[in-house]
Amino acid sequence: MQAQLTPRQRDILGKLVEEYVATGQPVGSKHLVERSQLRVSSSTVRYELAELEELGFLTHPHTSAGRIPTERGYRLYVDELLERLEPRPARFQLDLSTLRSEVESALQATTDALADLTSLLALVSAPPLETTTVRHVEALLLQPGVVVVVVITSTGDVSKRVVTFDRPVDPGLVNWAAEYLNERVTGLGLGTHLLRRRFEDPGLSAGELEFLGLLQPAFTELLRAEQRLYVGGAASLLEDVRAEELGVYRRVLEVLEKRAALLELVDAALDAKDPFVRVGGELEHPNLQDVALVAACYGLSNRALGAVGLLGPVRMDYDKAIRTVRSAAQELSRFVEAVYAEN
Repeated sequence: MQAQLTPRQRDILGKLVEEYVATGQPVGSKHLVERSQLRVSSSTVRYELAELEELGFLTHPHTSAGRIPTERGYRLYVDELLERLEPRPARFQLDLSTLRSEVESALQATTDALADLTSLLALVSAPPLETTTVRHVEALLLQPGVVVVVVITSTGDVSKRVVTFDRPVDPGLVNWAAEYLNERVTGLGLGTHLLRRRFEDPGLSAGELEFLGLLQPAFTELLRAEQRLYVGGAASLLEDVRAEELGVYRRVLEVLEKRAALLELVDAALDAKDPFVRVGGELEHPNLQDVALVAACYGLSNRALGAVGLLGPVRMDYDKAIRTVRSAAQELSRFVEAVYAEN
């Protein structure tokens, strides 16, 4: 696609996209020369704009109006931004170090910061629970026949299960189970065979195995929990929206009610090493044909754990969005590396 354009055409297209993003108004040749300090005449720019429109990168809403980018024009502009990325992203404007090992708090803080910095809808997906380890287990006798087991993971997730028996439970058995589980499963990954084998230890008595089997769902239910998606900026989404964008944002809010669809979109970035940008129809969702998604993955050096994303109108500041998600992803990667190293 880029081979079809001359360097001057690419330069003019880029400046027109930036001017349209800034003003929301169709851009004419004279205005573009004055605002962008192009070293060519208005007539030359007018000719190039006509060529770009012929190639499908621009369109104009009215006969006498200036031009606006098409989805194809935005795509080319974004591709060139991605090619010019700095080797390392800038530091994100949020220090997560004070949150220690509370991953949930770090994800929410990052989401809120992204929304505040960009005025776009911020999306951050949480790490899969099977990648976390058991930090602590509590088993308590609430009543003679009622036992509660609480599992706390390395990322701060908590699972609580209440087990009711038809007969009084030996308090010594409950204390033994708490000690056994803390000694034998602390530090093990939730999704590992090793953890499951701890509930089937042949060295245990039949009564101990039966009791552990009743507590085991507290661990397995954590894994069955739906992966979480943190959303920021939804409350203020319609405050400063242009009239022509109201319909777009209302459709986005409808999609918000279906978190699984958004989670799938954001986590598409997990297979990409660089920031991931999808414009309009590339999102392949009927309610998101007029929006764009910018995302980047975060995680450990050898594994992506989640993604950071910004969702907004196709007419968005892509340069700022790309730089912001890169910085946020780097900060989250730094944070989770420390958390997983501790656990």
